[in-house]
Amino acid sequence: MRKLIFILTIISALFISCAKRGTITGGPKDTIAPVIVKSKPKNYETNFTGKTIKIDFSEYIKVKDINKQLIISPPMEKTPTIVPQGSASKFISITLNEDLKPNTTYSFNFGQSITDYNEGIPYSQFKYIFSTGAYVDSLTVSGNIKDAFENKTDDFVTVMLYDAATYNDSLVYKKKPIYITNTLEKITSFKIENIKEGEYYLVALKDKNNNYNYQSKSEKIAFKKEKIKIPNDSTYSLSLFAEKNEIKTYTPTLESNNKLFLGYEGDAKNVKIFTKKNNIETPLRFTKSQEKKSDTLQVFIPNDAKDSINVIVKSGKFIKDYSVKLKKLKEADSLKVSLFVNKNFNFNEKLSLKTTTPIQNISSEKIVIRKKDSTSVPFTTEINDFEQLISFDFKQEENEKYTISLLPGAIEDDYNTKTDSLKFDFTKGAISDFGNLKLRIKNVKKFPYILQILNNTGEIVGEKICTKETEMYFEAIQPSTYQVRLFYDDNNNQIWDSGNFKTKLQPEEMIYFPALIDVRANWDVDQELELN
Repeated sequence: MRKLIFILTIISALFISCAKRGTITGGPKDTIAPVIVKSKPKNYETNFTGKTIKIDFSEYIKVKDINKQLIISPPMEKTPTIVPQGSASKFISITLNEDLKPNTTYSFNFGQSITDYNEGIPYSQFKYIFSTGAYVDSLTVSGNIKDAFENKTDDFVTVMLYDAATYNDSLVYKKKPIYITNTLEKITSFKIENIKEGEYYLVALKDKNNNYNYQSKSEKIAFKKEKIKIPNDSTYSLSLFAEKNEIKTYTPTLESNNKLFLGYEGDAKNVKIFTKKNNIETPLRFTKSQEKKSDTLQVFIPNDAKDSINVIVKSGKFIKDYSVKLKKLKEADSLKVSLFVNKNFNFNEKLSLKTTTPIQNISSEKIVIRKKDSTSVPFTTEINDFEQLISFDFKQEENEKYTISLLPGAIEDDYNTKTDSLKFDFTKGAISDFGNLKLRIKNVKKFPYILQILNNTGEIVGEKICTKETEMYFEAIQPSTYQVRLFYDDNNNQIWDSGNFKTKLQPEEMIYFPALIDVRANWDVDQELELN
């Protein structure tokens, strides 16, 4: 009996041991991209006359994002049929759906679209190339793309070549180019390959609808003004910009008994708005919309308007005349005043009040600003109509508490409404809660230029207009990490100007300094910045 128990114990131990040794681990992870076994016709085929291409791989692959990743140069009018997509296969079949151009080299760049089926390892930038002529064109053009205004450049930028012999500007709007490439993801450089010798015009697009045509209202463009000759050893830098569209306005809508909303496209900085009284144009008061984020102006209706009002919008050569019927809606916007709180408030920034309606009069004798010891402070006021702000300029002391008292009638709006008694308290912190920043710019190539500092949310919190200065001070600013940028103000209008493709105007040069500058409370930062 003991012998039998011993034998059974040995058998059980052996069974458990064998079971452990037989556990499946799955083997090492596949880290190798697929390999092409063969293609028919072969890659770099010449005198190509076929309609189908088959490419065989060493393992199962899948094709994904082909519409975004595949770049065919020259572009085809009819998209080739590529199968399979998304499912496992050891081959790709391409069917061409149009006649090919004679003596032309075609390049199919698959980008990151071909991957190992199991692990998703890409066969990166695989190109299938063939020529309908006796040889494969082998010339290239290369360069880099940057955004003209933003620090970050868009991905998937299309770069195109047009034949100089047949080129005119309208082609960019309605015809496909001769050759193309795409920067794809997270790359700002480009290379167009397999080009014929010749002269070309170079254009780049952030082509949102992938049709190789420029839509100026919604897409960015970059271009080289002069034609380029290939072959050459040059590399090209292109600045991608969104054109500032010409002003366009839409029929105003009645929002309240005394206010219209006027939607617009383009740049509204030079807009003037009028109505007609006895055939005489009279200015209307308008501001940026407080209720909508952008592209809307709020226009205030005069008290004497009757059943309708003419709204005449002018900006340069643009003139639009609207007739708006008036009707009783909700109550009219009434005068309200509040303390304007600026999240980026710096120590030397002026104190401001926000109003809901346009202001026609301020009675300074009915306004008193007092310190905490009740002594009054002399001040002056300034009205910013567009922003609907009343700013108070006075000497502000640190660690001081101020009270602004408004007697009845201190502020009167366009509708002859006057404020009641109002009181606002405002505390000024210690100057040691802020920091100072001195910037010294080396290698400035021309004047004037404008220097701006941006906080970590990208907002402009300081700006200097420099006509000859190379050292600038930003005093008592909020502690933050700052980005510094500079642009050359070529037309001396104190704003950054975009380019224009039709007039061949390049955007003003914007430069971001790569290093972020840390300004802390009670710090004095002295930073030298060098321009290349």
